[in-house]
Amino acid sequence: MSFSISAIPDIRFGEGVLSSLPAAVKSFEGVGVVLLVIDAFLAQSGLAVQISGALAEAGVKTQVFSDFSGEPKLAHLHAAIEVGQGADMVIGVGGGSALDIGKIVACCIASGKDPMHYALAANPLPKNSLKKIMVPTTAGTGSETSATNIFAGPEGKKLWIWGPETKADLVILDPALTKTLPANLTAWCGLDAFIHAFEAATNRNTHRGAQFYAHQALRLITGALETAVKRPDDMAARGDVLLGSCFGGIAIDNCGTAIAHNISHALAGLAPVHHGLATALGFEATLAWLVEADSADINAAAKACGVDNATQLPAFVSSWMDRCGITRSLPAAFKPFDASDLAREMRAIENQPMRRSAIRDVTDADIDRFAAAVMALPKGI
Repeated sequence: MSFSISAIPDIRFGEGVLSSLPAAVKSFEGVGVVLLVIDAFLAQSGLAVQISGALAEAGVKTQVFSDFSGEPKLAHLHAAIEVGQGADMVIGVGGGSALDIGKIVACCIASGKDPMHYALAANPLPKNSLKKIMVPTTAGTGSETSATNIFAGPEGKKLWIWGPETKADLVILDPALTKTLPANLTAWCGLDAFIHAFEAATNRNTHRGAQFYAHQALRLITGALETAVKRPDDMAARGDVLLGSCFGGIAIDNCGTAIAHNISHALAGLAPVHHGLATALGFEATLAWLVEADSADINAAAKACGVDNATQLPAFVSSWMDRCGITRSLPAAFKPFDASDLAREMRAIENQPMRRSAIRDVTDADIDRFAAAVMALPKGI
């Protein structure tokens, strides 16, 4: 079997490694102004001021954009592009939304084009994108190493911009930055990272190169997430989950995701829901069906999770989600919708690549059954 592995950014890992950011910025030639895209609550905590002050001491001016919440929207991208005019580099600090916004606007500022110009690969990305440093503060999306970036278009549907031009030039992984993440978000983000690794290791596109990272991500996250949820000051556990998330991001950058992400993206097409929670609910609803494939890849992933074979995975995952405190419910905003609405979104054109990549053929009857299972969950709890 032949395969190729996409480029992996430089990665710096360790507690306190954020302090190396000014020197890292100065290592890139000609950077005098940076656009800092940072989650609003992190900006309010003083981290934006701390970063800006440290960069100022290094002779670098900072323009801050933090006026966004939830998943990235086209309006957020437009606002960030406006704030970032004149910048030589983009630094993204926060969850997947901050990182995706940062990576997209680095391309758009360089080219002068609107994000919609690049949506769904409509046009080639610019080769002269601004330099990018990504600093994740949640351990879930793996966006820091990915060439795929997601935002909601003008009609609210999820769109993708992808290509190596969007990748970070440097990734800084500092587990101390994840310490204040609440228990529920730690669990949701951790399950998202786990599912990235699992789907990349088992779908139709998988290969040994990606499995090297995916299996290590599965080991790290299954071994540390429960501790990170219950003992948030445990930096070893936080570090393992953060590193696992990064490795999971590398895996999906090469092999993509599958049916659980089809469901989570479909849910987001109906109403606002945390991506990690939506993906976890979709994964649990489909796992028993998936492991019936009994493929060598699924059994290898099971062993990386610490169980003997694929048949043990559904019980293992459900018990693990219980111990991590994940409540199986959807937000109240889903009350107006039923299974037919979710099934329609699962069949939408933009969600078909994830459907097709599943190791088993996903029939229309399967979609109806999965949609019914997910939409039967309580809403508004």
